[in-house]
Amino acid sequence: MRTHWWWRPGWREGRRFYTWHLVFDGQDDVHRLAADYRTALAPLGPDSFTLIPDQWLHLTMQGIGFVDETDAETVDAIVTAARQRLAAIAAFDLTLGPDAVVDQEAILLPAQPAEPVHAVRDAIRAAIGDVVEEVPEQADGFRPHVSVAYSAAEGPADPVVHALARSTFSSARARITSAELIVLGRDQQMYEWTSYATVPLG
Repeated sequence: MRTHWWWRPGWREGRRFYTWHLVFDGQDDVHRLAADYRTALAPLGPDSFTLIPDQWLHLTMQGIGFVDETDAETVDAIVTAARQRLAAIAAFDLTLGPDAVVDQEAILLPAQPAEPVHAVRDAIRAAIGDVVEEVPEQADGFRPHVSVAYSAAEGPADPVVHALARSTFSSARARITSAELIVLGRDQQMYEWTSYATVPLG
């Protein structure tokens, strides 16, 4: 394992980023599964993992850019384009877990089916492309998942695998009815945000 909290290119304390997420406010079943994972990982100690509270659970979708480099008119035009494109995509159910992937920097719950999540992301990327010439981030390689914890230290993965093997997890069901454009920060070794726009699915 390696710590997740290194400063990635462009990031620094106080800087904020426009990005699209799926969020899980009021999704009790998702919160239940995340709590089960927090319980299983807690014995490893707070210095080993940052356990993500319910309010900050998310499925990362597609970035736009740093707030200090992106004017509000561009962001508002992207939101308008996204409203039109996402209206053509029906709301859908998503299953998380039950088994997590132990990544080098995080504990990940795969999200299935992946196809509707890809459809939402493709629509958002198309909306960005309606407004700006170059869509940031790669179209390929996207794997829908929800992280329940981030690694906060360097070390072997075996203790993590063994800790999770002591528990049995049941998958969680979420109903996805919208995509959220957020203003994201990570100053406190946690992804925290304010909402900029909620765009419903059709």
